[in-house]
Amino acid sequence: MTRLIGRSQIVRLTLVVALALLFGACGGGEERRVAADGDTVSVHYVGTLDDGEVFDSSEGRDPLTFVVGEGQVIAGFDEAVRGMAVGDKKEVHIEPADAYGEHSDDRVVTVPLDSAPEGLAVGDRVQLGNGAPATVLEVTSDNVTVDANHPLAGKALNFEIEIVSLE
Repeated sequence: MTRLIGRSQIVRLTLVVALALLFGACGGGEERRVAADGDTVSVHYVGTLDDGEVFDSSEGRDPLTFVVGEGQVIAGFDEAVRGMAVGDKKEVHIEPADAYGEHSDDRVVTVPLDSAPEGLAVGDRVQLGNGAPATVLEVTSDNVTVDANHPLAGKALNFEIEIVSLE
């Protein structure tokens, strides 16, 4: 059975089809773009330790910009932003293995004082002969003990992250 439609129904049908095409062309109904490997993202963040101490924050600064999956940030942070879209906010807990690693006693070394620069004090940051940064832990009359572990090694990290741009 063939059904005839009137002129006003054709006009309405044409309008509905035109709006559907326009809506589709403008991205309506599509999923939001989310961060994936190779994307450049900019984020604002606050990093805290489990006791609540803030160890870093982008507050009052430009957002942190990096390429996802390129190893420019710790692995756990990279993983946290994957799947986020502009405007998304997230809180994550990152274990040491996905942050700065476990603290290693092998990276704490003692050297004779006469082979170290003069005037070292506990807490000074120095650069070892291999280029690695280290922190002076102890200075005695004979030796200097330094720790080449990252200061956050062995610590779980917590981040509040907000994606502010995605390219």
